Amino acid sequence: MSATEIASHRGGAFLWPENSLLAFRHAVSWDAEQLEFDVHMSADGEPVVIHDSTLDRTTDGSGTIAEWTWEALRRVRLRGTGGETVPHLRDAGAIIAPSPQRLRMEIKADSNGRPYPGLVRRCAEVLDQSGLRARTVMMSFEASSVAEAVALGGFEQYVLLIETRPMRALRPADAIALCRSCGATELGVHEAVADRALLDALRAAGLRLSVWGANHAESMARALTIGVDVLATDDPPLALEMRQRAISLR
Repeated sequence: MSATEIASHRGGAFLWPENSLLAFRHAVSWDAEQLEFDVHMSADGEPVVIHDSTLDRTTDGSGTIAEWTWEALRRVRLRGTGGETVPHLRDAGAIIAPSPQRLRMEIKADSNGRPYPGLVRRCAEVLDQSGLRARTVMMSFEASSVAEAVALGGFEQYVLLIETRPMRALRPADAIALCRSCGATELGVHEAVADRALLDALRAAGLRLSVWGANHAESMARALTIGVDVLATDDPPLALEMRQRAISLR
């Protein structure tokens, strides 16, 4: 069985400002297999790398991403970066492309919880400009966005993300059915709801399991012991260290 892959969540948010080019430049220097980031859509249809649907928490701007054109957004500064601005998807791709890492891209919903019309296709177009679509794991909490990506084709994996509360109410068979309904090849859940029974059921169905939220030694150890396919963490150096330690003890 292959070792669990490590993904730098938002570029390694415990260590550097999340979803920043500063974080991505550091993240590609580690031996993680994937670099995770989030994408929203500007008013003029451009894919913008940022976690929240609003600018307020992480930048010196305010309001929703969807209210700003890309020309305006590209001048909004990210807090803690020394003046760096909000990245475009192509900027993230340019940093990751020369590395052996793959892109782990979460396509977000807007401030009303609705998928952005055209965002999946626009992301694919931008990735294709650098030949990166096949190196990109596409993720979303929105089943319709996953299905749209599946219809376009060409991505490495298609991940349906499910929040913790609804996941607790689902049997493994229910989660598998949801993945099947949108064409997902992987289920992504918070590490707290992952267990061996879920992993075994997914594997038997030909699906993968990934987790987020494993940000401390205890939760990382649990995810590694379960043997999930991908562990997305805010502290990639610690996860890499713990994975190596676990491998050496086998």
